[in-house]
Amino acid sequence: MMKLQTERMTTMSDEEKIKEPTETTEAPNKNMDIDVEISEDGSGELQEKIDELTSQLAEANDKYLRLYAEYDNYRKRTTKEKMEAYGDATCRCIAEILPVLDSFERAIEAECTDESYKSGMQMIYTNFIDVLKKIGVTEMEALGNEFDPNLHNAIKKTEDENFGENTICEVFQKGYMFNDRVIRHAVVAVAN
Repeated sequence: MMKLQTERMTTMSDEEKIKEPTETTEAPNKNMDIDVEISEDGSGELQEKIDELTSQLAEANDKYLRLYAEYDNYRKRTTKEKMEAYGDATCRCIAEILPVLDSFERAIEAECTDESYKSGMQMIYTNFIDVLKKIGVTEMEALGNEFDPNLHNAIKKTEDENFGENTICEVFQKGYMFNDRVIRHAVVAVAN
């Protein structure tokens, strides 16, 4: 390799040698420290300016953090409100549909001589119940359970030896829940 360079150097003219960059030039160092001489008169002013800029930076950083926290709280609050609004609207809609479901139950329980009509009503009722379950609506199991005023609406107390005290012995109207929310309280009779 060295021979090639020396041969090439000998064949080059003097003009070409001048045009060729030399290896002795150094690239500027990007990490060079710059020494600045500060007179004693201006050092106090410079320190004051540094302190002022530092306090402005801290104040701006504090404002940014507060704004970010406020926005994050706003985002969480609006997400929660949207979910609650959806749940409220769903509950109101289902509460309006439940009387239709009650009518289906009464129609199925009524005596009918036409078996195909009765089986058709049963199929519609089953389909209706399946759709409600997909949405998240469930029927409250009340009969035989202990009375809970958060879930049940007692309209009658009866003396019944077959049931324990404060136990639901009769259901007049079924109660329904949407996930963990009560849509309609079960109307029941409670045993003494």
